[in-house]
Amino acid sequence: MQFAARYHDGLTALAHNVTCRLATPGGTLEIADAATGETLAAWPVAALSARPTLDEELRIAASGQPSGARLIVADRGQARAARAALPSLTLQSRRERGQQVRLAALSTGALVVVVLAYLYGVPLLANRIVPLIPPAWERQLGEQVVHQMEASLAESGGLEPCDPDENSLANRAIARFGRAAIAGAGVPFDIDIRVVHNTVPNAFALPGGHVYYFSALLANTETPDEFAGVLAHEIGHVAHRHAMQQLLATAGTGLLVGFVLGDMTGISVAAGLGSTLIDTRFSRDAEREADAYSSTVATRLDFDPAGLPDLLDRVASDDRFSSALALLSTHPLTADRRAALKRLAVDRSNLEPPFTAAEWRAIKVMCGGPPADDGAEKHGDKNGGP
Repeated sequence: MQFAARYHDGLTALAHNVTCRLATPGGTLEIADAATGETLAAWPVAALSARPTLDEELRIAASGQPSGARLIVADRGQARAARAALPSLTLQSRRERGQQVRLAALSTGALVVVVLAYLYGVPLLANRIVPLIPPAWERQLGEQVVHQMEASLAESGGLEPCDPDENSLANRAIARFGRAAIAGAGVPFDIDIRVVHNTVPNAFALPGGHVYYFSALLANTETPDEFAGVLAHEIGHVAHRHAMQQLLATAGTGLLVGFVLGDMTGISVAAGLGSTLIDTRFSRDAEREADAYSSTVATRLDFDPAGLPDLLDRVASDDRFSSALALLSTHPLTADRRAALKRLAVDRSNLEPPFTAAEWRAIKVMCGGPPADDGAEKHGDKNGGP
């Protein structure tokens, strides 16, 4: 049995008209020049395979030959003769199709595993992964997120400090409170608290120890205990590194790749992570941990831990205000959480404010708001005025 074909040796562009003959069944396929009869090649039958083609021609390759070596059988009759002489070509094609199906199924399965790991695995493991992230890396990542948040919050005022003077009475008092609140917690970075101009009533913590208190929320904060309670709650998120956990759960493998590569721009910090943190709620466990931390700070610094639930209760009851209150959307005050906060505040008496009367007045007006009712004096002032 023989058939005609065109032969490409895979080394040159020259094509030969050849006659192919099966010397012995299962042996070798001899390829001879059709004009001279000269043997150009001999391919073992076991090495032959049919290669994919868009038309009805038959293309035959052989393992162990140059990658471009081919026998091309264009005539349909000759192609049928070739397949009849070489039944192994059909078997080999079936095996290759089976391998392709298995490879496609394996690839699909691998993709499903990656997607499930991204959606569920990374968020579940975030709290275990965060302790492995170097504090300096988290601090630098936090700076990147701050820049993104400044852009995303531009319409509501951005993150412009209400009082840029770090040595002002208000800023010194807030910094003192932050250091006292974080003392002994084993936090691997300094706390950085900023009161900023923004019409969105909110307060939040970012990776690396950044805490922001918006002027719109300060305007509705009536007592130093309320102010301290919110700050202590946000510092609790810092102490437990909740913002980093949330960012890792949201950004997933992108941040892990950045961590491995040491890259915090482009690959690891995708656009919009800042706004994602604003719009994403902390988990209930994270809120409970931050509430408990706030209560511990209140006990240690001897101020009223009911300030936080008092503020949240008051704004939640004001339909006009609570409908736009970002604080309640990012820190939802559920019935269970309200009850737990109230329980943390019981049996506390003869408490003193966390800021002096003068400090609280300075804090209340630092964003251009009205002077404070003298909340510090209402509760007594252990530090006295300046």
